[in-house]
Amino acid sequence: MRPIENIVILTGAGISAESGLATFRGPDGLWEGHRVEDICTPEALARDPVLVQTFYDARRAALASVEPNAAHRALARLDAGWKGELLIVTQNVDDLHERAGAQRMLHMHGELKSALCRRCGGRSEWMDTLIDGPACPACGAPGGLRPDIVFFGEMPYQMERIEAALEDADLFVSIGTSGAVYPAAGFVQTARHYGARTLELNLDPSAGSHFFDKTRIGPASRLVVQWVDSLLGG
Repeated sequence: MRPIENIVILTGAGISAESGLATFRGPDGLWEGHRVEDICTPEALARDPVLVQTFYDARRAALASVEPNAAHRALARLDAGWKGELLIVTQNVDDLHERAGAQRMLHMHGELKSALCRRCGGRSEWMDTLIDGPACPACGAPGGLRPDIVFFGEMPYQMERIEAALEDADLFVSIGTSGAVYPAAGFVQTARHYGARTLELNLDPSAGSHFFDKTRIGPASRLVVQWVDSLLGG
């Protein structure tokens, strides 16, 4: 078995839930009281921009009330201490990985603290509301900004970089994901195809648990810390 040098980590809503952020879908199939189709599709934005912008404005504002938890901090420690290649791919749109100190990472589904201009395609760091139709900082067009979030039906960001990292990975680790949303749900199969070992750390078995070599069940704040300690010898 080849040594572990290159690691790809996928994180989902479960890692941020312990910080107080709602998971993508609750037990009733709703996302913070809304049908996903009403607030997370291009059609929803065109049909009811006030609802969609208000929803994401509230989520952006909520970031100020939460902090990174032990799992985020452990991954940041791994990022700083791991000598091989490392890529943290998060499905989350919060900024908790960055605030914990992670640097070798990307947001495949976008970021709450970024705005996308529908006129020029430019992205701008954004901390304020979008409901009032502010002008784009890049092109000056009013009313064209939307949340820089990958809606259903849109292509996730940086897929080529993710695919390349999975091809080179010796270990793929999935943390706090449902295993139900593609293409992220298929990353474990891609990693296995290229010979990587696979590990799932989750509160409950995911829809794709049977694809993993090992699955450990429990809270991310405990499991991730234990796993990082085992890698770094802490």
